[in-house]
Amino acid sequence: MVHAMPLVARSSFRPLIGLGNPHLQTVLPAITRHMPPLPWSRERLELMDGDFLDLDWLNSGQGRLLIISHGLEGHSRRPYVAGLARAATRRGWSVLAWNFRGCSGELNRLPRFYHSGASEDLAAVVTHAGQTGRFEVMTLAGFSLGGNLTLKYLGERHTSQIPVGAAVAISTPCDLAAASAAMETLQVWPYMFRFQKEILRKWALKKAVFPGLIPEINPRCQRTFRQIDDTFTAPLHGFAHAEAYWQACSANAFLPSIQVPALILNAADDPFLAPSCFPQEFARNSPWVHLEVPERGGHVGFMNRWGSQSDLWSEVRAMEFLESFCPA
Repeated sequence: MVHAMPLVARSSFRPLIGLGNPHLQTVLPAITRHMPPLPWSRERLELMDGDFLDLDWLNSGQGRLLIISHGLEGHSRRPYVAGLARAATRRGWSVLAWNFRGCSGELNRLPRFYHSGASEDLAAVVTHAGQTGRFEVMTLAGFSLGGNLTLKYLGERHTSQIPVGAAVAISTPCDLAAASAAMETLQVWPYMFRFQKEILRKWALKKAVFPGLIPEINPRCQRTFRQIDDTFTAPLHGFAHAEAYWQACSANAFLPSIQVPALILNAADDPFLAPSCFPQEFARNSPWVHLEVPERGGHVGFMNRWGSQSDLWSEVRAMEFLESFCPA
């Protein structure tokens, strides 16, 4: 069984013929996977600080619940979230995909946003789900930034009425400083440009709503995550600078405290990640943290088939892992 050996020696992922390139793996699932709309049911969770989170439920019944955290500038309707949600419901699970602050289509109420370490929001979602009294077990899945958030949450060992039974973190930048540096290379500039555009758009919206409370920045000087985090993300959320933010929020620092079966699923060719995002030595000696590193897969890719009706390899793999610890 996989859970008897935390460092998975050989991954079963094989890319679709002709799609071994990491950039094809990263881009194609996002732009070619046209899935039918899922029957989401939206709920607004009011937070203690006066803000809100929009939660999307699917097959909200009883039994096992999967809580999904999306990635940077994502939301619950992204194909990668919807794909995993559909894979879970096909196996009889209930799903809660939550939207980070400002990511549900409506600007959040406070000056602050979401960030890589905002595990208090995930804690609020888990607590709320547990208080419904409908579920016997809860599990977590996070993509990219959401994966870092998920691992940090587990390492902080929050308490809930229903404990988290297992978790999966996919394409996770476990070392935020190193991953930010990796995003400065020329090969990933198109991705960085897209992130930059979306982040600066929200900065402008926030600045218009909260004049004087949002850090002043020069948009022309915000070309890297170091620049964005140093002048915007870090000061807005109480960190002295980007390095302080990265050090406080990187998942690697929280892995030793995790006491829940957790799988980190990172492709070796992920263009967004650095070597320190693959904690192999730690996983080799950990009873809880599992690491699987397919040779191919890109970032949130793992495309092994065409068509929108079939589950991708990563979705099947994630559900297999969760169900090995949380059987029906």
